[in-house]
Amino acid sequence: MSSPNPDTRKRILQATADLLTEGGGTGVRMSDIAKRAGISRQAVYLHFANRADLLIATTFYVDELKDSDARLAPSRAAKTGSERLDAFIEAWAGYLPEIYPIGRALIDMSPTDEEARSAWAQRMQDMREGCEAAINALKRDGDLAPGMTAPQATDLLWTLLLLPNWEHLTQVCGWSQKQYLTHITATARRLFVMGA
Repeated sequence: MSSPNPDTRKRILQATADLLTEGGGTGVRMSDIAKRAGISRQAVYLHFANRADLLIATTFYVDELKDSDARLAPSRAAKTGSERLDAFIEAWAGYLPEIYPIGRALIDMSPTDEEARSAWAQRMQDMREGCEAAINALKRDGDLAPGMTAPQATDLLWTLLLLPNWEHLTQVCGWSQKQYLTHITATARRLFVMGA
């Protein structure tokens, strides 16, 4: 049995990303993806065991295309907790407009689509880990503001940075991306950095 072709896998992932972006939250079926990629539906299953695996892999593929590791490098290399917090927020805030179409599609599909819900939940759990690293760096430095535990602070930072909150401020309230970054960073500092 021959192994799956990596170029075909990439075409499938790109087709999925394109359909999610274009669909605005309408269901994306395996047959739609296969048609867009120019392959059979069965060929999609040679690369992905099921639709959930494909949707999760697509979010990682988008991360790779957008070079999320390079975006997060300043946060990971920060010398202090407050620098790490600022750098993480800057990286995530800059990433939100780029992943917005796919994120919104997965969120919109989630109430009736377990696989979309699972894909988005996994990516948000990964984002939470970045929040946790920033909060733990503050705690390590002795700079975490009193009044909540590190897990509570992580939960609150995670909630502040969720895509629907960014969407509300920028799409509904009309904030610019610069205003969002400025105000969310200042809010996070006041909440989490001792003496800020």
